[in-house]
Amino acid sequence: MKNSIFQTPACQLKSLNNLFIELTEKNCNQHCRHCYIDFPLNKNVKDFIALDSIKKAINDTKAENIECIYLTGAEPMTHPDFNTILRTCLKRSNVCIFTNGTFINEKKARFLKRVEDDSSFEIIFKLSIDHYEEIKNDNLRGRGSYRQTLHALKSLVKYGFNPILCITNYYKEDKNTLLQEFKQICKKIGFEAKDNNFTINEWYDKNKPAQEISDWTWETLDCEYGRILTRKGVYCCPFLANDHRGRCGSDFTDYAKHNTLETQSCAVCINNKEKLFGINYKLFQ
Repeated sequence: MKNSIFQTPACQLKSLNNLFIELTEKNCNQHCRHCYIDFPLNKNVKDFIALDSIKKAINDTKAENIECIYLTGAEPMTHPDFNTILRTCLKRSNVCIFTNGTFINEKKARFLKRVEDDSSFEIIFKLSIDHYEEIKNDNLRGRGSYRQTLHALKSLVKYGFNPILCITNYYKEDKNTLLQEFKQICKKIGFEAKDNNFTINEWYDKNKPAQEISDWTWETLDCEYGRILTRKGVYCCPFLANDHRGRCGSDFTDYAKHNTLETQSCAVCINNKEKLFGINYKLFQ
């Protein structure tokens, strides 16, 4: 009788092109029912990363080919030093902001455009919205979130930004249907969205048993081209931020460039067939 030993595959960092920075782990003005983050009962968590830590990370990675810095959270725009952090990151590379859009109105969009114009790099927004029907979206994200996100989208488009709508397919609907319905909504507010203006991801249900992986092949994973900085150190991807299984080191002077694909979130990424967090900046040039 032969012993069958299964070993999970390792993923090697090919190039540090994407630098993710978690501005806050738990601070968010929305507590979406499908979010992979475990929020405490107290909504007013003050766990913001220090500006000096971000400056150090940018300096420590100056020899790397950073194509984009991603500001993530919870909700990154709750950070009290958000504007300063944004300006600091724009001195190094393009910046992508993951946000639910609630902090963006026409005045804020106008300000952000001035910030972008002062830099030689670009700002791209990933706006979270999960269904083209208002009731279904607000059932996940909270009452009023649908209209807030569309108002943010309209404001950003008015000032020349080219946002991405980040959709979690919670209801497991046909992706082509989601794409066409959202394009119609964008058209109504004056935004001629293309396919690359949407990312449709599988839902990561942290309350269910681990997904089975039928095919261990993938085109690209976030951990092949990126690392995330948090208050607690460097981790392999946003899914595993602050999780000991994804820890790579304390800072970017000495960090692991490989990780094992052994968690449920790894299964979600592999089954998704596309990167869940990183974007192809070449499509926006």
